[in-house]
Amino acid sequence: MPAPQVTKLRHVGLAAPNFDEERAFLAGVWGLREVGRDGDVAYFAAEGSPEAFVFRLRKADEKRMDVLAFGADDAAAVDAIAERLASAGVKLVGAPARLDAPGGGYGFRFFDIDGRVVEVSSGVEDRPARALGKGESIPATLAHVVMHTGDIPKTVKFYEDALGFRISDWLGEFMCFARCNAMHHSIAFLPGPTAINHVAFEMRDLEEMMRGTGRLLREKVHLAWGPGRHVAGNNAFSYFVDPAGNVIEYTADVERVDDATWRPTVYPPGPDITDQWGTGILSGGPPTMPRPVPDPGLWTPPPV
Repeated sequence: MPAPQVTKLRHVGLAAPNFDEERAFLAGVWGLREVGRDGDVAYFAAEGSPEAFVFRLRKADEKRMDVLAFGADDAAAVDAIAERLASAGVKLVGAPARLDAPGGGYGFRFFDIDGRVVEVSSGVEDRPARALGKGESIPATLAHVVMHTGDIPKTVKFYEDALGFRISDWLGEFMCFARCNAMHHSIAFLPGPTAINHVAFEMRDLEEMMRGTGRLLREKVHLAWGPGRHVAGNNAFSYFVDPAGNVIEYTADVERVDDATWRPTVYPPGPDITDQWGTGILSGGPPTMPRPVPDPGLWTPPPV
């Protein structure tokens, strides 16, 4: 019997000093729905996703990544993963317990090899998802999170062993895409100081991504790169910078893969691979993206 592993990306939690401005942006022009508020923490859902929430925002003096949350099949899987990690010497933030957040559930948190806080949970109550209509141009779901790390092979190996991630593709030795279900990647890693690179939200289709891109441009939201289309994952993209300085992405057409037949490809890094259309240079491209800054929250669990 295979070892229990995570099966989906649930949510990402970030903290920012400009809480009110960021909160208004996420629930306004970006297109998420605020579904809960507990003091200085706000929770946001994507209308097309059954997840109780896909983004968590906390007010803090420093911008940081609070938590990266994944789902497992059931409580037994959560317990088994926690036991496996503890036996391997991974530092747990706490033992599995009931969760106090929208949707509830049962889970635990631990520090990954770089000091990020990661959560694994099961039994989180779904919220009603709905079919998005033509022209809504809002996120359907959370797609993936990309992070920087000082040692990509070591960090990727940790996520393979700890949570059961499978490698989908590489860009040379520069970037690794990894999955925990049929979506081509739920996480990916780039070199650099340990920090978040971007958070991506999948739109219903390419047309809605383009409508959303145009809507944000009319609202004067800074477009850092795009629109374009990657080769690895085949997803279309538009990368924006939010009021807190985070890079957030509208994406569409993310490739779905079959574990039984998929074989990872090592693509040569280059502009034709990062953007097969070649249109992303209209907005400046990667050289104009915000530079990663070491996350001040490493090895420190958030207060909530």
